Amino acid sequence: MRRRRDRENTDRWVISYADFITLLFAFFATMYALSAVDTEKLARFALSMKEAFRAPVTDSSRVFIPELAGQDPMGYIESELRAAIGNLKGMAAVRRDRRGVIISLGTGALFEPGSASVKEDALKELSEIALVLKNISNRIIIEGHTDSLPPANTGFRSNWELSALRAISVLRVFTERFNIPPDRFVVAGYAQYRPLRENSTPEGRAMNRRVDLVILKEGEFVQ
Repeated sequence: MRRRRDRENTDRWVISYADFITLLFAFFATMYALSAVDTEKLARFALSMKEAFRAPVTDSSRVFIPELAGQDPMGYIESELRAAIGNLKGMAAVRRDRRGVIISLGTGALFEPGSASVKEDALKELSEIALVLKNISNRIIIEGHTDSLPPANTGFRSNWELSALRAISVLRVFTERFNIPPDRFVVAGYAQYRPLRENSTPEGRAMNRRVDLVILKEGEFVQ
């Protein structure tokens, strides 16, 4: 009877060994799954979760997301902005220049003719852009532009005033409604003096009436 109990005790190591092998398999399976993750989808998921829970965005996370997506930072910003303006149907465009990434918003999508107050139905599109801006640390210039015709509203003394006030209105949406830190922005009004097209045609004037958001490259100096 004593010999049978001793034999049962010596076999118990098999259970511990089987548990160890199971845990080891689970560990390597998890490591493989992590190595095969779609990093771009993970980045988008992280952005969505931060917005849903209104989590504060730290400087380290702003740098981390473009690197996680496997792109250069400005390329990542450009692709995110193109996705954000998908519903504007030709009223917005994204381009690059030596300063960084520029998103041009046609004033017809943002303002009533001769007005400097942002339309309520433009806030949804601006919220999509704000989500991109909140998750990066780049400085931003908001530039107001007009065509060469005098302001339709006689309350504005010049296109200088109209272009500057429209840029300030967009600034207030981003800082007051979407809580983007105001120290990241610079505002400029250029009136009709930096056109994209000739002002001799209605189509050209429509393209020139715009608000540009210039997302600067990291390290680009702005006073």
